[in-house]
Amino acid sequence: MPDHNMRGVFPILAMPFDPNGAILVEDLQREVEWMVEGGLPGVGIALGSEVYKLTEADRDLALKTVVDQAAGRLKVVMNTGVEGTHATVEYSRRAQELGADALMIRPPSFAPLSGDDAAAYFVTVAGSVGIPIFMQDVLGAPVPPPLAVRLAGEHENLCYIKVESAPTVPRFVDIAGLLENAGVTLTLFGGAGGQFLLEEARRGSDGSMPWAVIADVYNRVWTRFKAGDEHGAEVEYRRYAALGRTIAQGMGIAMWTNDHILKRRGIFSAGAQPRPPASRPDAIAVRELDALLEELGLATAPA
Repeated sequence: MPDHNMRGVFPILAMPFDPNGAILVEDLQREVEWMVEGGLPGVGIALGSEVYKLTEADRDLALKTVVDQAAGRLKVVMNTGVEGTHATVEYSRRAQELGADALMIRPPSFAPLSGDDAAAYFVTVAGSVGIPIFMQDVLGAPVPPPLAVRLAGEHENLCYIKVESAPTVPRFVDIAGLLENAGVTLTLFGGAGGQFLLEEARRGSDGSMPWAVIADVYNRVWTRFKAGDEHGAEVEYRRYAALGRTIAQGMGIAMWTNDHILKRRGIFSAGAQPRPPASRPDAIAVRELDALLEELGLATAPA
């Protein structure tokens, strides 16, 4: 029986690299420990972790580092979805072997699939492992609500979905409506950098997978909302809206932004940077970001 109990904020870890492109293991360990100290229930290694730039050896190193550092104190979700069924099965089995608690898988996107072909892909992968899967519904590789609910009924491991196809809020409404009479279990998580965390929570989300750089903020917002303090959650969330907008500028420049924030917060070392290629923000953007971090009281390390 797969674990149906994952809930709350599961930040997607930023992946620290040195100038030669090697993973900075100590920085990654420090990031995981920061999550543990902040009371987060889980973390993910996914697109925001530059997983698409990792070699097989890198994937193993990153996952093993995170699992070992978490030491059972956090759930660990590993993104294993690639373009081929066989490769996805191999990555998924390896992730389970290395201690991942769950997988995240999107449909192939190079050659878009029909509903039946996408279902066959997910069911085949689900049958190859013994841990739950977060189906990733993302622009360019969507899992439409009817397909998501269908898949939840076709294999017990397909019991989570991370909704990121914009606009996400109506997507939650549609899935929740379909689930009312479907007789299946499907747990809904948000993503997309946490930009609509509260709107999604009001419409049935059980968790979110935002950027890791302000994981503590997202966790406070989520905790307040779940405790019934919706106004307090909203006030806290809006305070960081400008920073959230700055972070969510696209996958390339977001990696530089995230690494800079984690350095200013004392989590990453001075040498941490994205693995190329990655668009670099200009000097003005860095000054703007530093000013915002200082205004919010998040800059505890020198620029």
